[in-house]
Amino acid sequence: MEKPQEIDAIIVGAGFAGLYMLHKLRGLGFSAKVIEAASDVGGTWFHNRYPGARCDIESFEYSFSFDEDLQQEWEWSERYATQPEILRYAQHVAERFDLRRDIRFDTRIESAFWNEGESRWDVATSDGARFSAQYFITGVGCLSTFNRPDIRGLDDFAGETYATGHWPHEGVDFKGKKVAVLGTGSSAIQSTPIIAQQAETLTIFQRTPNYVVPAQNHPNDPEFIAGLKARYAEFRKAERESLLGAARILPQTRKFVWDIPEDEFQAEMEERWQMGGLVGFMISHLDSGTDIKANERVAEFVRAKIRERVDDPETAELLTPRSYPITTKRLCVDIGYYEMFNRDNVELVDLNATPIERIEPGGVRTSGAFYEADILVLATGFDAMTGALVRIDIRGKGGEKLRDKWVDGPHTHIGLMSVGFPNMFMITGPQSPSVGSNMIVSIEQHVEWIADAMVHLRERGATTFEPLADSEKVWGEHVDELFNMSLHPQADTWYLGANVPGKPRVFTVYLGGGQCLSQHMRRDRREGLSRLRDRRRRQAERCRFREPRRAADARGVVTGHGRLNSRQIGYYNPKR
Repeated sequence: MEKPQEIDAIIVGAGFAGLYMLHKLRGLGFSAKVIEAASDVGGTWFHNRYPGARCDIESFEYSFSFDEDLQQEWEWSERYATQPEILRYAQHVAERFDLRRDIRFDTRIESAFWNEGESRWDVATSDGARFSAQYFITGVGCLSTFNRPDIRGLDDFAGETYATGHWPHEGVDFKGKKVAVLGTGSSAIQSTPIIAQQAETLTIFQRTPNYVVPAQNHPNDPEFIAGLKARYAEFRKAERESLLGAARILPQTRKFVWDIPEDEFQAEMEERWQMGGLVGFMISHLDSGTDIKANERVAEFVRAKIRERVDDPETAELLTPRSYPITTKRLCVDIGYYEMFNRDNVELVDLNATPIERIEPGGVRTSGAFYEADILVLATGFDAMTGALVRIDIRGKGGEKLRDKWVDGPHTHIGLMSVGFPNMFMITGPQSPSVGSNMIVSIEQHVEWIADAMVHLRERGATTFEPLADSEKVWGEHVDELFNMSLHPQADTWYLGANVPGKPRVFTVYLGGGQCLSQHMRRDRREGLSRLRDRRRRQAERCRFREPRRAADARGVVTGHGRLNSRQIGYYNPKR
C-alpha cells in the first residue's frame, strides 16, 4: 500500500472557515490541505442557490477583517448581499490568496482515525488518497447537512423535487407551474416571494409560523461605505467586542421593558423596525430575553406588524407566532414575505389543523384536501450543528467514534475540541457562539485560537493538545446554565435538534456570544496557554499536553454590548 502523504493539517471544507484556516496556517509555515466535497469554494453559499438566498447579517459585517487590502478593495452592492455576490466574494478570496492549489475538490473525507502510536491522524478520502496529519480541523459548517423530511410517499412524487439546501446551479423555471413548498423557515421566507411572482399557484405548508422582521434592504451608499472603510479598524473592534459580532445596531435599551411608557416603547420599537435586520431585535432590552412578560410585549409589537401587512385576518392569524417567545428561534429577515400572502395565487395551509397524510404522484394530500403540484420544494432545514460532523467516520483514542461519544448530544471544550480526540479542532463547532453570532467574526476568532495553539505546541516541541474531561464537563454545564437562564427552553428549535426525529434534545449554541468567547481567547493568547489554574466554578478551560502540560484559563460570562455602538461611531442611519 502506498505510504500516506505526511502533512501538518487536514482541513475539512472550503467555506469561509476552511479558506481562512488554510491562509492562516500557510502564513505560519504549516503545511495544510483542504478537502472539499463540492467542485468549488463557498461552502453553504455554494449549495444554497435557491431564489432570494441572501445573508441576514449586513454584507460589510459578513466579511473578513484579517487583511486590510482585501476589505478596502472589495465593494458590496447591497446592505444584505445575495448568494451570488457572497459566492463571488469567497471565490475572490480564494483567488487573491492563491488558495485553490491546496484544495482537493469533489472529494469527501471517508475516515479520520487517531493513531495513538504516531500521535497523528490517519485520514482517508473518497478518491483513495491517504494522509498522515498532526492536526485534523473541521470547517464543515453548522447548516450544511440537509434534513430530508420523513413523509410517506415522498419518493412517489411524479413532478420535480428540489431542496433549498442543494439547489441546482442552473436554476429552476417556475413559470406556469403549480408549486408546493414544505416549510416556513428562513429559506422559504426568502424564496417564496420570488417563486410567487412566477408560479401559476403557490401553496405553502406551514407547521410553525416564524417571527419575521423586515430587512429594509437597499443598495449601499458609496459615501457611507467610504466612511466605513476610513474607520474599518474601529468598526471591526466594535464587532469583536459585541455580543452578536455586529457593530451597526441599535444598542440594547438599558431599561426593563415594563418600565417604559407605552408611547416611548412604541416609538423605540418602530425605530428598530424601520432600521430593519434581526440584530436590533435579538437583544432589544435588559429583560426581553429572560422574562416572558417582557418578551411578550416585544412579540406583540411584531404581531401587530403582521396584521398590518396581511390583508386577510384569518391568514394573518395563521402567520402569527404564539406558541414560543420571540428570539428563541432565530429571527428571520424578509423582503415582501407577508405581502406575498395578499396575492391571489398564494395559499397557506396550516399543518396543525390538517397534517400531511402523504405525498402522491400529482401533489400533496392532507387530512383536509388534496393540493395539485408540478414542483415540490423542500424547505425543511438542516441536521444542524452536529449533523455534518457525525456523518464522518471520526475515531479518537481507543477507537472511540465521535458519533458514539455524542449519542446523547455534543460534549466539547469551548465548542472547539472534544475529549478523547487530540489535535482535532472544530471551527464554529457545537457549544460555540456560531449561529448565534456573526459567523465570520466567530470564524476568525476560532481560526486564530486554533493557530495559536498549534504554534504553542510547535514552540515547545509538544505533539498533542487535548482538553481535560472536567473542563469539558464544566463548559457543558456553563452552556446549559445560560440556556436555562434564557427563554430558549420554551421553544422547540433546530438549536435543540427538535427538527430531526430521534435526535437528542440538547442545546448546542453558546449564549455568552462571541464577546465572551473572545475574552477567553485573548487571555489564552496573552498567557500563551501556559498557566494552569483550577476554576471549576468559573468554567475553567484547562488543556493537557503530552510534553509539557499546560493549560488555558477563562473568565465568566460578560453580558451586554461593546463600548461602541452604531450611533457613536457614526454608522447608523434609520432612513437608509
